[in-house]
Amino acid sequence: MGMGLTSSVNATSPNRKDLSQKDLERVQAITKPTNDFSKAESYENKSAGAPTSKKTISSKSFSHSSANLSFKGERDFKLGNSLFKKIWVSSPSSTKASDGLGPLFNARSCQRCHLQDGRGHPPENNDDLATSMFLRLSVPARTEAEKQAIRTGTLLRIPEPTYGGQLQDQAVTGLPAEGKMLISYEEEVVTLNGGERVSLRKPSYRVDELAYGDMDPDVMLSPRVAPPMIGLGLLEEIHEQDLLSLADPEDRNNDGISGKASLVLNPESGQREIGRFGWKASNRTVHTQSVNAFAGDIGLSTPDIPAHWGDCTSNQPQCLSQPHGSQKNLGDGEAPQKVLDLVVFYSKNLAVPARRNVSAPDVLKGKELFYTSGCTSCHQPKFVTRRDAAQKELAFQLIWPYSDLLLHDMGEGLSDNRQVGNASGNEWRTAPLWGIGLTEKVNGHTYFLHDGRARNLLEAIIWHGGEAQTARDKVVTMSPEERKSLITFLESL
Repeated sequence: MGMGLTSSVNATSPNRKDLSQKDLERVQAITKPTNDFSKAESYENKSAGAPTSKKTISSKSFSHSSANLSFKGERDFKLGNSLFKKIWVSSPSSTKASDGLGPLFNARSCQRCHLQDGRGHPPENNDDLATSMFLRLSVPARTEAEKQAIRTGTLLRIPEPTYGGQLQDQAVTGLPAEGKMLISYEEEVVTLNGGERVSLRKPSYRVDELAYGDMDPDVMLSPRVAPPMIGLGLLEEIHEQDLLSLADPEDRNNDGISGKASLVLNPESGQREIGRFGWKASNRTVHTQSVNAFAGDIGLSTPDIPAHWGDCTSNQPQCLSQPHGSQKNLGDGEAPQKVLDLVVFYSKNLAVPARRNVSAPDVLKGKELFYTSGCTSCHQPKFVTRRDAAQKELAFQLIWPYSDLLLHDMGEGLSDNRQVGNASGNEWRTAPLWGIGLTEKVNGHTYFLHDGRARNLLEAIIWHGGEAQTARDKVVTMSPEERKSLITFLESL
């Protein structure tokens, strides 16, 4: 978020080599930020272009396929859906194509984290399993070699020596889970213009029932709720030059916004590329996001990450002694290439639902407030995807994700004090807003932000700090009627 309409910039770079000059001019015109809030913009209701789902709004609204898929695409989507929902079991098992779970894990299926393909939530109490939320673990880089690996992007973080990269609170029979995440909250009341009071809950995290000894005294804990799955393939097809054109890490235009690209090593090319996925944008592609989730969340090996014991470490010999489910006749890994490819295809083609009420007066008023408060400086409204996209259905689409996919300093209040790659503890990827108004319909809750601390959209806004402080303060000083319009606009996304 930034200082106002002057902070909104065109999301199309003149350096796009996938476009002819004629197409470039056309795309620049259509992605130019609007200053007319008297009516909806052209195609604004189609949040994801031709792939937008127009199906009736329901609890299944995040689970539909891209509307323009071919017959073969629909087939692969359905196959991927079945694998996304598959309940994996521990080895050895009579169901040879489904064993390999764990030995330590957070969920038995992709769907159990990404509930209805939507947003996870923190546990409601200390007896509630945190299936759609977990703790990332790491320790500071201490040796010069570790520090150099972080600087060059060879490593994104240093795992905790015993418990690895994330706390796994479930395990196969006969093996203890690593521990249990416990959350406590402190309430802090903020008074807004007009006398409205908003209570913010500030979370604190600790781990109980550690089964494999003490953690490193310098361990850093960072909570993560599972993000929505919609529109991922389209986000991957935003041209890298369009994202880089929005980055301003030195804030050279002095607008208070200094977004930067997350840079992640591509092991095949040896080059650092833009990260787009995850709360710290630490994954380059839907493919890498998927293989990391298979390994860390479910404990399944893939051709990319052939560790059959998932996140088990050398300090957990009992875990490493467990049988695995890899079978050569089915392919390399417990989730072999065909399985992985179908899950990735499914993940890339979960459709974004169509916008609702785009022409309603209160929605248009809220949209104007969103723009003039500077929110679009980070929540970039629209892009046109690559003309040369790998999947034709995702190519050359006007999309409205309301994100620049860049890292921004969100202030101390939201900091996890934990570096990931070139993202500092204060920095988070701008979360896409498309579909956010359907969270309650799909997932039955309205918990937002990376750890679900915000219980509604207004709380989420008031938590913004750092680069977003100015925009946040404008929301605080709005009249109650204006804030209501702003929320109505967000609920229409």
